[in-house]
This record gives sequence, C-alpha cells and structure tokens, in this order.
Amino acid sequence: MPLSFVSPAGSVVAAGTNLIAVTYGLVRFGYGLYLPQLSTEFALSAHTAGVIAAGSFLAYCAAAAVAQQLIGRSRARMALWSAGCVTAVGSALVAASWTPAALAAGVLVSGSGAGAASPALVTAVAATVQARHTARAQAIVNAGTGIGVVVGSLVVVIAPQGWRPAWAAAALAALGATTWADYATRWPPGAAAHAVTVPVPTPAVGTQLACPPRPEPLTPQPRLSPPRQAYVARDLLRPALAAAAAGAGSAAVWTFGRDVLTTTGGLPPRTTALLWCVLGGASVLGTLSGDAVRLLGLRGAWVLTVLLTAAGTALLAVAPSSVAAAALAMAVFGGSYTALSGVLIGWASAVRPRTSGQATASLFIALTAGQAVGAAVLGAITEATSTTTAFLVATAVTATAVFAAPTTTRPDEP
Repeated sequence: MPLSFVSPAGSVVAAGTNLIAVTYGLVRFGYGLYLPQLSTEFALSAHTAGVIAAGSFLAYCAAAAVAQQLIGRSRARMALWSAGCVTAVGSALVAASWTPAALAAGVLVSGSGAGAASPALVTAVAATVQARHTARAQAIVNAGTGIGVVVGSLVVVIAPQGWRPAWAAAALAALGATTWADYATRWPPGAAAHAVTVPVPTPAVGTQLACPPRPEPLTPQPRLSPPRQAYVARDLLRPALAAAAAGAGSAAVWTFGRDVLTTTGGLPPRTTALLWCVLGGASVLGTLSGDAVRLLGLRGAWVLTVLLTAAGTALLAVAPSSVAAAALAMAVFGGSYTALSGVLIGWASAVRPRTSGQATASLFIALTAGQAVGAAVLGAITEATSTTTAFLVATAVTATAVFAAPTTTRPDEP
C-alpha cells in the first residue's frame, strides 16, 4: 500500500524529506554552490575555501557521533532539535557574516546539522512507519538531499547574487522542518528509544543512503581478547581506507565543482547553477541504483561506481567550458557517487553482519573524514598550481579506491 502523506507515516516521511533537503541539499552542499559568490565577497583564496570546507566536513563527523550517543540514551528528540537549531544558527550566521572568520564559523556550525539530522530521522521513521514500509520510507527521505540541491540551484538561477537572503531563508526552513518532523513523529517511550542508528551522509551527496539498516537495539557487547580486538579492527580497515580515498577525491566536485565551471570554464552564473541542478537530479536517481550490488556483486559494483565517480571528476577537469560535457560530468558524478555510498552499506553488512549499523556508521565517518582532508589538500593544490591539476589529482585519488575493493562478491558472503 502506498504511503499517504495525510497519515502519520506519510507525514513523518514528508517532514523528514524536507529536513534532509534543508540540512544537506541547501546548507551542507550550499557552500559549494555559493562558493563563487563567497570567494568574491570575502576574497577567499582556494586554500582558505578548502580549509573552510574541511572544517564543515569534520563538524559533520563530530555531530554524527554526538547524535549517536544521544539516541542511545533515549534522546532522539534532542538529537533532532540539535540538528535543526545548529543548522538554523549557522545559516543565519552565514547570511549575516561580515568577515571570512564569521563566514567560516557559520559554514562549520550549519554543516554539522546534517550529521545530527540523519540518525535522528532514521529513528523517527523507524518509530512511526510500519516495519514493512520502513525501507521504502527511508529511501524517500534520503532523496531529500538531491531535492535540496535542485531547489538551491534554482534559487541561484532566479537570484544569482542573493546568497544572503537564501541562507536566511534556509535558517527559517530548518526550524520549520524540525518542528514538523517532531510533531509528526511517534517518539518511542523510555527504553524503546534506545537504538543505535546510522549517521549516513551523502553527498557531500555525501548524502544519506538509499536503504539504511533498521536501528539496532543496544545489547551488551562481549569483552574481546586482545587478538580478537585486533581482528575486529582489521576487518574494517580495508573498507575504511577505500571510503576515505573515495571521499578525498569526491571533495573536488562537492567543494569546487561550481567554482571551476565559473572561474576556469568561464560559464555564466545561471548556467553553472543549472549544471549544479543536474548534479542534484542525478543524485536522486542514484539512490535507485541499489540493484548494482545484486547484479554485479560487491566487488563489481564498487569498482564500477568508483571509476564512474572518477570519470565525472576528470571530465569536469578537462572540459569545464563545455556546457554539454559539464552536464554529462555532473550527471555521471552525482549518480555514481550516490550509488557508491549505497555499495558501502552492503560492504559493511558483509564485514559485520551482526552489527551492520555500527559498521556503516564507521565507514561513512571515514568517507566524510576523507572529504575533509581532500578539501583542504585540493584547495592548497589549486592555489599552488591550477584547478585543473587539483581535479586531476582528485581523479587519481578517487581511482585508488579500486585497489581496496571488497574481496567478497555478495553482500551476504562471510
């Protein structure tokens, strides 16, 4: 039976989609969208712009970890409101920023909100939607990232220089979406709220994921002997390194994608905004590509999505002045990056079938930490050489994730 948006389940799905659209699409990835205007307004160098983006990625990781702890202590509502409030405060600070330092603080604070929103909404959906509809409901909520990117792009098309009103509107939208999500959720009482949920980023689109696992109840963990502890650490090392490499390379497009189209490609603002809209639309379609794992297996799906993500980055590097090539690059990157994120879920489940939620959380923190390092380093490379060189380096870094491909073929293999 399809979800009805007038039912409690449909209402929480609509509210969650709205909140993800704001926290991810409008705010977290809004920095990359508005970077050309921000660089002009505050005379930001490429290195400074990269460092600011890196701070936002790291703040996301910290917020995800804090939200995880709150939810584990029956404070999912607090995690939800923390997400909405920090997004609103940070966005308002960006809108009113008067110095590069104020801008950096606003970007850092607002970007952290997405990290808290993801686990809070996974809990909200699981508590409100019937079990047989949960995966489908999560997929709809996750599509909010791409929807937000598209909406943000269209705002730039309408008002290319109106970044301050846009960020102010995002602050109000964050509070409105949080209020709606809180009202629509049937929060579990007492011990029922204890759950370990998955802080899944996207996209840049880090994005949330297409079908995150259902929350796993907290259970006492057995004490492990030192040799077993070492094994448990090693089993996530390979996928964590792969995720970090993919994250570092993807930072080029998520942080500097529109800037390279504007500065190096010389394309007009409205054209580059529409190209960013293509990126968002492809990200939505990428959430539908979960069949890749079933058709190709984990290893094949990982190799394919990594190479396509690298190809999109490379095409943007060599042909930023061609609208057709740039549109293809944005579409390939957006869809493949989102699909790559989905492959990580299957990989986590294969490595840690009993604690797949916690394993997925670890891999996505590795992905986002890689983006933080990549944004800072690529900004420095751009300043020292050129944007083209930085994007080609990002392409190579992304491609290295192939060498850490899963050794398993299917998600359910031991």
